[in-house]
Amino acid sequence: MKAKKILIGALAALMCAFSLTACSNGGNSDSSDNAGDSSVVSTVGESTANSTGDSESSDTTSDNTSAPKPDKFRIAALKGPTAMGLVKLMDDNETNDYGYEFNIYAAPDEITPLVAKGDIDIACVPANLCSVLYNKTEGKVQACAVNTLGVLYICENGETVKSVADLKGKTIYSAGKGSTPEYALNFILKSNNVDPENDVTIEWKSEHTECLQAMLTGENCVAMLPQPFVTTAQTKNENVKVVLDLNKEWDNLNLDSVMITGGAIVRKEFAEQYPEAVNEFLKRYFESVDYVNANVDEGAKLVDKYDIVPEAVAQKALPSCNIVCITGDELKTKLSGYLKVLSDTDPAAVGGMLPGDDFYYNNK
Repeated sequence: MKAKKILIGALAALMCAFSLTACSNGGNSDSSDNAGDSSVVSTVGESTANSTGDSESSDTTSDNTSAPKPDKFRIAALKGPTAMGLVKLMDDNETNDYGYEFNIYAAPDEITPLVAKGDIDIACVPANLCSVLYNKTEGKVQACAVNTLGVLYICENGETVKSVADLKGKTIYSAGKGSTPEYALNFILKSNNVDPENDVTIEWKSEHTECLQAMLTGENCVAMLPQPFVTTAQTKNENVKVVLDLNKEWDNLNLDSVMITGGAIVRKEFAEQYPEAVNEFLKRYFESVDYVNANVDEGAKLVDKYDIVPEAVAQKALPSCNIVCITGDELKTKLSGYLKVLSDTDPAAVGGMLPGDDFYYNNK
């Protein structure tokens, strides 16, 4: 009887050891899957250049329930291309209740104080303003994406401008003083031997809609407008023509950089506290941009739904809006090159000095 008990005990111990071994192997499998999930977001920036994503990776989402989640996730964007790339995500947010709070503003000046006070977690703003806010907040924000490449155009209600040199003596209406439009325009003018202070008169307006109104009512009027406001102007007045594409003018200078109009910044404290939530947002942002670029008609309906511009305007404008979502190493390469060009021309354009490496959020 005693031998029988010993035999039973040995068998029980053997079965327990087998169970523990099986559990250990199962744990290793889960760790491998989680590692795969965490790498999904880090490849977003690399695949953005072609505006395509790996379908298998797109469907893979990290479900790490132990990761802390923010009570609020507040996102701000400007009325125009920086918001147009978000519309699919905004729509998905309503259906899936991701917990994002979106607000769209008419001018950067409305967003800047909110960022400074920490009332916004991610803000889509002019590219140079990303650096300005980094310096102004003493490093409390980080660039997490480039969302718009060159999208500025010189338009004329007439036929007198054929080159940058033809702008001499003209009055140019524009919005965006102190941000990307001003510094990009000044750089291109100076690079073509046109003095922004003495050879032209630049009338700065608070919003692009004011420039649009001036263009529609004036004769031989010149304005610098981004899409989709260019299309809006042409829809209302067939005499309005695009005479200069500033993206092409930038490229003609053979610089080691590309023209960037907009970017996204994240509060550093927020990113450090909720890295998984930020990375998940960037993944969804990329997918939203990819959808809008690939499905113009459906994207235009969503642009209209969120009162950015009417559907008919969005349909014509979207292919020229250069909407992207570039993150990671590619973000740093492109944005740092662009900011250096601006800084070399006028340090104030980037907030007094170029940002350090800690400025660039890396979603790895």
